[in-house]
Amino acid sequence: MELDEIRRRLADVIAIIPTPFTGDGTIDVPNTERAVQRLLDGGVRVLTVNGNTGEFYTLSPAETRALVDLTAAAARPDTLLIAGVGFDAVTAIDAARYARDRGAAAVMVHQPVHPYVSRQGWIDYHRAIASAVPDLGVLPYVRTPRIEAADFIALADSCPNVVGVKYALPDPTRFAAVARVAGIDRFTWIAGLAELSAPAYAAVGATGFTSGLATIAPSLSLRMRAALSTGDFPAAMRVWDQVREFEELRAADAGADNVSVIKEALHQIGLGRPDVRPPASRIEPAARDAVAKILATWDVR
Repeated sequence: MELDEIRRRLADVIAIIPTPFTGDGTIDVPNTERAVQRLLDGGVRVLTVNGNTGEFYTLSPAETRALVDLTAAAARPDTLLIAGVGFDAVTAIDAARYARDRGAAAVMVHQPVHPYVSRQGWIDYHRAIASAVPDLGVLPYVRTPRIEAADFIALADSCPNVVGVKYALPDPTRFAAVARVAGIDRFTWIAGLAELSAPAYAAVGATGFTSGLATIAPSLSLRMRAALSTGDFPAAMRVWDQVREFEELRAADAGADNVSVIKEALHQIGLGRPDVRPPASRIEPAARDAVAKILATWDVR
């Protein structure tokens, strides 16, 4: 897929696929396949495998490859497949090449896992990955305010396949300042904190947003995206009101239950067990009841 086409396609709902587990802690293949099919049948066309909602940092290299295989096998001709990669640069490059060879068009590079990250080191890390896979679109996943507009410019100047940015900070003012200096049209800017951040980020230049709840209620995510794409903020905020309580459950306690709430909702609609791997844990009974009440208002099956 051409880089310009990838850039255009990223201006959409970007679903982050969860990873169901069996009772013995291994990947639940049938329910993973069902989760992917639910997204595709619901009209979602951009899928990310091995994202944070997929519990990337708890997966072994063999498991991440298996999930790429499962997702690629289910993908349709109009699916844009993104694979999450990370850890050391060599591991990330190997994972990117594996995903490319199985049909992925882009990779999302997780925030570097290192206690000491300099701005130049951040550029060098992403440059090493992007340069190794020039035919893939590359999306840095940014969770720190320390990365400046100049860093995105320097990276893209040497790696034109850096086509988008997943910006995951709860600060639309900071996002606007960075994105508008780095180039609001040079990259596809993606609101990386899902539906609750999407309207505010769209108002200042983001054209896509990531979503975990899309696996549960794809119609809600797609309705918000349709509203934002036409500038209909009242309609987008009506969806925002519908999803707010669910997303606030995920955000509570610094996001400790981010994935656990998704897993509980999937469990309640018959898509696997609610199990998550440490350092996450299953949500408490009161939160489970809250999820059930929310799902009833969404009328999902």
